Amino acid sequence: MTSEQPRDRCIRCGACCLKSSPGLHWGDLPVFDDGGIGASSLVTIRRGEVVRDTVKGGIAVVEEEMVKFREHKDGGCVFYEKEAEKCTVYDRRPLECKALQCWDTAQFMEVYQEPKAIRKDLVSEGVLLGLIKKHDERCSYAALHEHVRAIQGTDEVAIESIIDLMRFDYELRPFVADKLRIPMEDMEFYFGRPLFETVLMFGLKVDRLSDGTFCLTKL
Repeated sequence: MTSEQPRDRCIRCGACCLKSSPGLHWGDLPVFDDGGIGASSLVTIRRGEVVRDTVKGGIAVVEEEMVKFREHKDGGCVFYEKEAEKCTVYDRRPLECKALQCWDTAQFMEVYQEPKAIRKDLVSEGVLLGLIKKHDERCSYAALHEHVRAIQGTDEVAIESIIDLMRFDYELRPFVADKLRIPMEDMEFYFGRPLFETVLMFGLKVDRLSDGTFCLTKL
């Protein structure tokens, strides 16, 4: 029997692409300046979110904002076609993708430590930047965390505060899309993932009822 040889090249197995999607760095900005990849393909992970850390392992709280490629609902980079075993933006792939070698992650870790791109690096429209700032101030995860900690039993004040944040976040997205004529698909880049989805990390669930009201329940 012969022992398996250590891998020293990419065999296009897709394991890296199916595991997660890349984050963007300052060095990736030219790709977006030429319109090659649009906002609908991106998602912003805001400060304070709880995420699965695919680099260090485990669950972590995001300390600084980051922008990354979207992922499919069942995981994996949105630009990777599993059946065809190929990246659809290979010629414009981000620095993390270029540096990643599953048999030797040293180069990837160097890139990973470089300054990350954030929304203000990619958005130039003043009104939109103002709306992003307002949303961050009102719907910060720090504020949400404080309201969650204040919940004692059925504390109506804390519960209503959380629902107000959910409502503002929920209604702002279609309003901005309509007034600024921006596709709804772009909203997760401009305002991050919807709070009614990420609030699950606090053990809460928010449902929007048929009459338009929101209902908060503990999981």
